[in-house]
Amino acid sequence: MTEPGGDEQRQRSTSQDALRARHTARARSASARTAAACRFAGFAAAPDAVVAVPAAASAKAANALRLSADAVAALAAGGPDPAADARHARNAAAAAVLAAQIARSHGVNQLCDAAYDAALKASLAAGRAAGRDGLGASDPLNAEAEAAEADAVAAATAAGWT
Repeated sequence: MTEPGGDEQRQRSTSQDALRARHTARARSASARTAAACRFAGFAAAPDAVVAVPAAASAKAANALRLSADAVAALAAGGPDPAADARHARNAAAAAVLAAQIARSHGVNQLCDAAYDAALKASLAAGRAAGRDGLGASDPLNAEAEAAEADAVAAATAAGWT
């Protein structure tokens, strides 16, 4: 196997940078949804409320906020790696589902239910984009995750979570 030439390596690097930007945008969006849903439910960031097995809504909110922040921070560290970057975006989307669940319990109505459902769909789409079929580099799976994230943002906005 030969090492990639200069042009090929630059193209791969540019492609990985572009993928990182896509995953980062999704992770930041999901992180913003997490924070907004927690605020809607009346929970602000409280690092001392993070516990290993959260039972109280405040601890669940703190864990969701921490997981979301960790995912975004991890994307800023190291070099681009589409598979790892997609996993971080997936983790941020999963944290947003937890926050949506908390927010839904504080605003029981159809809009909150729809926002929770959209958050769940965004998380599942992010999981597919990060999964073995795409490893973070599949354009169709990333596009699906981006569309699902946009839908989740719209649903959260409609529910008043922003």
